[in-house]
Amino acid sequence: MCSLAGNVSAQTGVTMYGSLDAGGAYVSNSAGSALFKFNQSNMQPDRWGFKGVEYLGGGLHTVFQLENGFFTGSGASVSSGTMWNRQAYVGLASPTAGTLTVGHQSSLNFDLLTPLSNAYLAQSWNAFHPGNIDNLANSATSSVNNAIKYRSASYHGLSASSLIGLGNTTNFGFGNTFSAGVNFASGNLKTAAIYSNQHNRAFGVAATGLATFQGSPASAYIADRSETFGAGLLYTFGSLRVHGLYTRVRLEKGTASDVYQSYEAGAEYQLTLANQVTGGVATTTMSGHRWSQIEVGYIYSLSRSTQLYLQALCEHTNAGTKAYLSIAGQSSNENQVIVLSGMHHTF
Repeated sequence: MCSLAGNVSAQTGVTMYGSLDAGGAYVSNSAGSALFKFNQSNMQPDRWGFKGVEYLGGGLHTVFQLENGFFTGSGASVSSGTMWNRQAYVGLASPTAGTLTVGHQSSLNFDLLTPLSNAYLAQSWNAFHPGNIDNLANSATSSVNNAIKYRSASYHGLSASSLIGLGNTTNFGFGNTFSAGVNFASGNLKTAAIYSNQHNRAFGVAATGLATFQGSPASAYIADRSETFGAGLLYTFGSLRVHGLYTRVRLEKGTASDVYQSYEAGAEYQLTLANQVTGGVATTTMSGHRWSQIEVGYIYSLSRSTQLYLQALCEHTNAGTKAYLSIAGQSSNENQVIVLSGMHHTF
């Protein structure tokens, strides 16, 4: 991690950072055939960026962040034509008044719920819920443009957050987002809850394996309105962490309405300073379809910045629905297994 410090104060400077993750994957069924493929962005998304802070006096700071996602395998940007596709914001921060930022920013789902999820704690992108409809993965469809975000200071472990995303049209309601959340951290316990209301937003329904949804091609689905609620908790018992998470998304288009719900639970055990084992289960339902997932993994840390991993994930769906784990492509039946191994490095 590279830091460029200012001359006025140690609290002023710019930090460059990044993450690279690459390895191999075996897929049991991708369009009817087994597949061996290059894999990337498993433990963390491949990305690089800058964070900056300037001390203004009286405890007040200017803060900014610019972050771009890319693919290690090809070097290509995650979003063609968009330089800072993950984060691009500037704001003010105070230890007593909280932090206010404006720009292209992660959703409150990602900020508050993702740290309590199987995918985050087991460190596997593929353990996010089918289609990322609940926006736990900070993908191109879950970040919020033209966003104003506020996070309060912590009061005895409790803080509150809110976000407004502007649609930038003469119709104020078109394309806008409103979210609010609370989180609490004290001792061994962490917990959080969020509510979000969005209009005219695209969702990755095609990545659930469905061809059509609410009368639209799944690949082009845009909800007129979506409403999300989620809550989760994490508790640490020495070397063991256990956690649970619930998310519920109501999707509306015209007169059609469907509910996407996910329940999950998992645990991570630190065998030694360098060795960790992980496991988790999840089930997701929507429009008469069900996806059930199991994840197990092993992580070996060569250093604080470099890890080796071996993970396996299995998805089973009900009859008439095809399995579709995120990197694997759609299965030809209701079952799909992927085994991943690789190296992750942060700087």
